[in-house]
Amino acid sequence: MFLTFPVLTSVAIFNIVGCKSLNFEENQNRSTQHLGKNYQKMSSSRTVRKLEVESPVPADIDIANSVEPFHISEIAKDLNLSPNHYDLYGKYKAKVLLSVLDELEGNDDGYYVVVGGITPTPLGEGKSTTTVGLCQALGAHLDRKVITCLRQPSQGPTFGIKGGAAGGGYSQVIPMDEFNLHLTGDIHAITAANNLLAAAIDTRIFHESSQSDKALFNRLCPPNKEGKRKFSDIMFRRLKKLGITKTQPEDLTPEEVTKFARLDIDPNSITWRRVMDVNDRFLRKITVGQGPEEKGMVRETGFDISVASEIMAVLALTTSLADMRERLGKMVIGNSKAGDPVTADDLGVGGALTVLMKDAIHPTLMQTLEGTPVLVHAGPFANIAHGNSSVVADKIALKLVGPHGFVVTEAGFGADIGTEKFMNIKCRYSDLRPQCAVIVATIRALKMHGGGPEVVAGKPLDPAYLNENVPLVEAGCENLARHIVNTKAYGVNVVVAVNKFSTDTEAEMNAVINASMVAGAFNAVICTHHAHGGKGAVELGVSVQKACMSVNQPLHYLYPLDISIKEKIEAIARSYGASGVEYSEQAEKQIEMYSRQGFSGLPICMAKTQYSFSHNAAQKGAPSGFILPIRDVRASIGAGFIYPLVGTMSTMPGLPTRPCFYEIDLDTTTGKVIGLS
Repeated sequence: MFLTFPVLTSVAIFNIVGCKSLNFEENQNRSTQHLGKNYQKMSSSRTVRKLEVESPVPADIDIANSVEPFHISEIAKDLNLSPNHYDLYGKYKAKVLLSVLDELEGNDDGYYVVVGGITPTPLGEGKSTTTVGLCQALGAHLDRKVITCLRQPSQGPTFGIKGGAAGGGYSQVIPMDEFNLHLTGDIHAITAANNLLAAAIDTRIFHESSQSDKALFNRLCPPNKEGKRKFSDIMFRRLKKLGITKTQPEDLTPEEVTKFARLDIDPNSITWRRVMDVNDRFLRKITVGQGPEEKGMVRETGFDISVASEIMAVLALTTSLADMRERLGKMVIGNSKAGDPVTADDLGVGGALTVLMKDAIHPTLMQTLEGTPVLVHAGPFANIAHGNSSVVADKIALKLVGPHGFVVTEAGFGADIGTEKFMNIKCRYSDLRPQCAVIVATIRALKMHGGGPEVVAGKPLDPAYLNENVPLVEAGCENLARHIVNTKAYGVNVVVAVNKFSTDTEAEMNAVINASMVAGAFNAVICTHHAHGGKGAVELGVSVQKACMSVNQPLHYLYPLDISIKEKIEAIARSYGASGVEYSEQAEKQIEMYSRQGFSGLPICMAKTQYSFSHNAAQKGAPSGFILPIRDVRASIGAGFIYPLVGTMSTMPGLPTRPCFYEIDLDTTTGKVIGLS
């Protein structure tokens, strides 16, 4: 089934912000009363830690360091995992093996919840914190079996502007320093695999430029000691692609030798770039091949951040080791001079990439401050990739919690990006269906969308954000309303979580609750999980349970897969509020090429700013009637999507004047990390 998005008019927005106020205390008390028989508790002896909260709330790293985590084997035991189901990575992390899925194949799934947000400020609105707080509420306070599924954070934001992604305050994943830094090495594996493929591309061009077809073939299929030649296993993939059925190198005709051995890569068509997991603006555009031995092989290219690598997207969307092997081999790095796509398997490197990724495919088990389990896996950005944790982590989690449990996963940035891609890309490949979507909102962000002063990371907030201003909040609710309408149209119940700050007033929060309900939310609740841990998200937990249990309809996708690439792009653009799409000459050329190559049936992954519904980060609120510019269109064939570049999106972030690393250090006496946020 497919959906269309109604556009909220100014009259509708006026009705949203002008409706009668609710009493916050009454609403909170009513929602946290004893649950009925449909919500019976699941008795267990699960490991739970009681938090002793302080006010004011200490720094995130200080809270994390004040708590001694349970040994990860205790967390695993609560999930009925035995030691043969996981590999330990120290005392507080373990890799959960994919064999668990096979063992639990016949078990029913739990409820599936995705957490998105309104269009954020550069400071973030606490989506990860809300995801963790909700799970602490469900597991430690409402006695539900729950697993949090989160992305592994990139070290780019950790040392750059945003900081880490373990949550915050009393709703965190611990140990937060291990979570935010190397974890179990998955991103490093992606970096190594990505750069191996990049090296293979340039090396193949280099060797083909200086060798005849026969010499190239002889080196690709060298004779053994007995003088016999043989194809390696991976070479049969290329032979099959070329329609060559012969199995012995000696049997190939001269024409077949040329087709097999010479990829004839067009350097101008190469889309594969090197990566590293730090923000480094000076690597956005570089040249390679300037050494004396590579004379004449200079090529302009650049670096992306590691989490923008297609290999990260493959990891996040794969369903098994065999599926990952196929996806890695199908990755297209560019075209031949004849216009045919060249893949990793054509280069002979697909198997080696899989070897580098064989441990990374297993999700990492961690815990929250209150002892509820967390699966951390994959970390694609939502503005330049699809922004969701892995399919395999969600599938394992849904089986482990069982039919009465809950799996809560986070979709990056605003719901226009992360939740849209969760529904139209991730759920398509996983065949999973969420029952509830949470949208996280803050008074601060709503004031910004209502016309408040610019919010700049590293600068003090304007007084407008610290003093009561209900009209500004009401004006900004048009942004929230569009996210609610868009998300509800997928066929899920929407619960709005208002992440409360100390400067927020009851009148401002009531305005958000009223606007949410008129826009069609299942419920809207105030949350204080940052200050109080799971206790501050109990009302949210109750609402999410009710929302999950009252949904009984199929997932509605935004677009079918059998329409053209342009039609899919335009369907997404309309959900942003655009009245049309403008394609550059380069974008038109790429769309035509991908359609000709047979890739038009893939879903779309828009690379767009996270700070606006539009392409212009300065356009706040819910802009409409704009023309969305598509600068370029690229493809992640192995991952399985086409990604248009909207405006001037960069795939390698830069560092600000005062990065987060100024605060980060090591206490050399205790060995503990300090200053990490």
